[in-house]
Amino acid sequence: MHQMTLAEIARGLADKKFSSEELTKTLLARIAQLDPQLNSFITLTEDLALEQAKAADARRADGETGALLGAPIGHKDLFCTLGVRTSCGSKMLDNFKAPYDATVVSKLAAAGAVSLGKTNMDEFAMGSANESSYYGAVKNPWNLEHVPGGSSGGSAAAVAARLLPAATGTDTGGSIRQPAALTNLTGLKPTYGRVSRWGMIAYASSLDQGGPLARTAEDCAILLQGMAGFDPQDSTSIDEPVPDFSASLNASLQGLRIGVPKEFFSEGLDPRIAELVHTSIKELEKLGAVIKPISLPNMQHAIPAYYVIAPAEASSNLSRFDGVRFGHRCEDPKDLTDLYKRSRAEGFGPEVQRRILVGAYALSAGYYDAYYLQAQKIRRLIKNDFMAAFNEVDIILGPTTPNPAWKIGAKNSDPVSAYLEDVYTITANLAGLPGLSMPAGFVDGLPVGVQLLAPYFQEGRLLNVAHQYQLNTDWHTRSPAGF
Repeated sequence: MHQMTLAEIARGLADKKFSSEELTKTLLARIAQLDPQLNSFITLTEDLALEQAKAADARRADGETGALLGAPIGHKDLFCTLGVRTSCGSKMLDNFKAPYDATVVSKLAAAGAVSLGKTNMDEFAMGSANESSYYGAVKNPWNLEHVPGGSSGGSAAAVAARLLPAATGTDTGGSIRQPAALTNLTGLKPTYGRVSRWGMIAYASSLDQGGPLARTAEDCAILLQGMAGFDPQDSTSIDEPVPDFSASLNASLQGLRIGVPKEFFSEGLDPRIAELVHTSIKELEKLGAVIKPISLPNMQHAIPAYYVIAPAEASSNLSRFDGVRFGHRCEDPKDLTDLYKRSRAEGFGPEVQRRILVGAYALSAGYYDAYYLQAQKIRRLIKNDFMAAFNEVDIILGPTTPNPAWKIGAKNSDPVSAYLEDVYTITANLAGLPGLSMPAGFVDGLPVGVQLLAPYFQEGRLLNVAHQYQLNTDWHTRSPAGF
């Protein structure tokens, strides 16, 4: 049963080939057996999962249907979950049990999804490798010496290892798409505002967006259907109708205009990945797509702009973690200043501290105009580049990452080299656009992804292209040895 996709599980449950309770027990046993190798979960919720599975079986027995009804999933551990530890991968929140469900959690629970637990992640979603977690690094099931990508690396590793059919993630600068690429999954970052951020612990509020991680575009469509929708509790949620994402999966690609930016193939891209991307382009051409060279001239400024804006917002968001109302509190503080200083120094890891310092500096008097304001101007230029490109093409295609997964610890002494792994993904976050990564081959036995970008609220188009590609390739069907 663990090899089934979300769509296959939905059909199996509908045909009464197995129950949700049987499936849940099978996967919980598999997690207990295999996850010690991967460290992909922070918290398992066995009792809750079995309770939800039994409820889903009862709902099906009463005649209810639904693609997610009884389907097991996992949640990235920054989605607040009532009565369950929600740690954000940090010592700061190691003792925090959320008093409510995030909107994404409650929507998926209402759809009948069964939550098996909370997946490991980079601390406060800050990282590209899932090495900054207080609970230890997550390992890539394709090679246990390599990273799975971050910050949604726990969700990605669990799905890639067939511990789960699908999981939620969040994407601030590529944190769904990058781990999807490095673990041979399909991962989708929706348009900013498509999925509610209420109850999702913030890293950078103008960039964060929740989305699905699964093995296929078809599965991502199913999970996104359950996650998406307007939420009046979230001021950044957009009141836009949610289409049936699965309905457009089989549309023809005949005449689809695909833009390929020359900037995506500059120095720094592994030539073997470039070759796989061009192979994917040829495959899509066979399906009727028309390829057009385009330019995104301001892409070169994306990394510096992102690493001013994101840390600035993080320094503001993380100021609430001060040891007063919730989270880690230092022992025997001498006074209020000592409480703040020691609680934060003890609760936050090095990467989080680094980004808070950078962000506080960028927002400080005398530097706000020089750094933060300039970065926001660059952000607008990047958005304008995309708007101009989408007047000429329907989607944009390129590599998801410049390199395959690197060895655990290989970039620890050079954080900037890890930041550069997000060079192709962060532009979508800066512009608020939807983006998808899909499996496209292997380099040295490690997976490689191709990224698709589309205009606002065109997630259906991304899923359609990826699904048609996956009907004609088999990269997404490959599974790591031993799992």
